[in-house]
Amino acid sequence: MLGRYERGTNGEAVVEYGDGTMRVIKPGSFVRCAVTGEAIPLDALRYWSAVRQEAYASPEAVMQRLKQTGRP
Repeated sequence: MLGRYERGTNGEAVVEYGDGTMRVIKPGSFVRCAVTGEAIPLDALRYWSAVRQEAYASPEAVMQRLKQTGRP
């Protein structure tokens, strides 16, 4: 669960993605899916790539990105 500071009040957050963790660099209430452009509330963010530093809205978006790049 993110604290009030990490969530921010509104706007897009800037996040650094790690292996199983994430660090909020600039507070906000959401990040954008790298594939669909959909806004993902930080509390609902479950899928990201630490290598690419990208967030994904769903497992389907992850698979689409893997197909686009041809590698994990």
